Amino acid sequence: MKKTKKLIVALGISASAFLSFGFADNYFELSKNLDIFSTLLKELNTYYVDDTKPGELMKTGIDAMLLSLDPYTNYIPESAIEDYRFMTTGQYGGIGALIHKDSNNIVISEPYEGFPAFKAGLKAGDVLLKVDENIVEGKTSSEISDLLKGQAGTPLRVTIMRPQIKEPLVREIIRENIKIKDVPYYKMLDSTVGYIKLTGFTQTASKEFIAAFTELKEEGMQELIFDLRGNGGGLLIEAVDIVNAFIPKNKKVVETRGKLKKWDAVYTTRKEPVDTEIPIALLVDGGSASASEIVSGTLQDYDRAVVVGKQTFGKGLVQQTRPLSYNAQLKVTVAKYYIPSGRCIQRLDYSNKDDRGKAQVVPDSLIGSFKTLINNRPVQDGKGINPDIFTEDENMGMITVTLMRRLHIFNYATKYYLSHPTIATPKKFELNDTEYSAFIDFLKNKEYTYSTQSETILKELKKVAENEKYFTDAEKEYAALLKKLTPDNKSDLLKFKTEIKLILENEIISRYYYQNGRIEQSLNTDPDVRQAIELLKNKKKYNEILIGTFVSNK
Repeated sequence: MKKTKKLIVALGISASAFLSFGFADNYFELSKNLDIFSTLLKELNTYYVDDTKPGELMKTGIDAMLLSLDPYTNYIPESAIEDYRFMTTGQYGGIGALIHKDSNNIVISEPYEGFPAFKAGLKAGDVLLKVDENIVEGKTSSEISDLLKGQAGTPLRVTIMRPQIKEPLVREIIRENIKIKDVPYYKMLDSTVGYIKLTGFTQTASKEFIAAFTELKEEGMQELIFDLRGNGGGLLIEAVDIVNAFIPKNKKVVETRGKLKKWDAVYTTRKEPVDTEIPIALLVDGGSASASEIVSGTLQDYDRAVVVGKQTFGKGLVQQTRPLSYNAQLKVTVAKYYIPSGRCIQRLDYSNKDDRGKAQVVPDSLIGSFKTLINNRPVQDGKGINPDIFTEDENMGMITVTLMRRLHIFNYATKYYLSHPTIATPKKFELNDTEYSAFIDFLKNKEYTYSTQSETILKELKKVAENEKYFTDAEKEYAALLKKLTPDNKSDLLKFKTEIKLILENEIISRYYYQNGRIEQSLNTDPDVRQAIELLKNKKKYNEILIGTFVSNK
């Protein structure tokens, strides 16, 4: 009887897959390999010479298995559920501060304005010594982050050491529900151009965006700069609702297609739009992904916005969570999404990997050509969203990157803040030459050596030339060129003064004006924002781009 039941179950499974012999073969392979895996794990646990720690062993096996697929299909154990929930809701219980590790210290990077750490008087640069009775020294940033998090309303005590203060300080903090805003900043840039920065697509993204847009309209906004740079995405439905603000009801926004029919769906606008006429310059870059690409690509497909910036990341995959045993979950890629023109913007083919396991870029031969829905402009799939107006990449000097990585800029900003009670507003604050010289003096006993790419390539050339027996004849020329290309810390501090000073000013401003101050100051010199303003002021050029008669600069 039991055998009969098993046969019926097996036949039922096959029938549900449209009597596919391939599916039946896969089911047998799955059952067989699960049995092998189970018996292997039992044998290891019984006979291996050392303790195998079955939980860790299983986690290693699961992670290795999922690594062979795509980077978005992940196993989420019960212990990590809260972190995953934060990614989708933007909310967690804690103190509202960023932390980082500096040598053996855990340091407050930035308290969020208005949240518990801020209310308790914690400052960027404060070194954590104890969290309640837990000694911080020797622990990782992740371990301390877990100690700082907790249910809203629960208290904790932190002991800190503040630079230039001799005695430790103790601060009592009451945890709160921390909700990171999807729209951290919005403002009128001049009398007619409004600016909205969207950093995520959690459950409140569309509500926050529409509220900011409505407020700016009331202040006289006639053109919008919509900034999606660095926005890695989030909830698909929030992307749909943000698109809905600018295109009419019942219009297609995105379609998903998966292996199973249950994942095939068409998402359309559900409400009346907020504004179908306002000119929009939409900023994107290589960090704009997923939901950001749905918004930018769909508005491009409807010829409703001009996309400005750099090519986007190219993530056209949809994930769903599936419940597993013991409160664990599987986040699994179930479908690809297609925007209204019919294009899928997925850039990497994870089913086609090279010998090193690296996914391959969709080749040019498979790139499809499509048309926008209103003006029939040509657009392509397979490589993210290509901007209508490309902006130049601005590469930082290696000295600037090194000063940031070694936390010298961060630490000097802390020193500056402790000796300057106030500074000018973010738009007006600027370090003078004397203050920049003081920063150079601060670096005198600091280590910040680095190599440039040209120096590295030249040294590689030397090895090749030596192998080919040509180096001896060119040794003098090589030495002269190497001397010119080898970075000089002191001269580079002056050579890259402009960009170093901007980064340093931004870090100092954050001590006084926090996250909003950072954004406001950066907008003063942001080349993409300047180009967007110029575009919105030039109605002829803006309209030519949308109707397809403007010749792009790339």
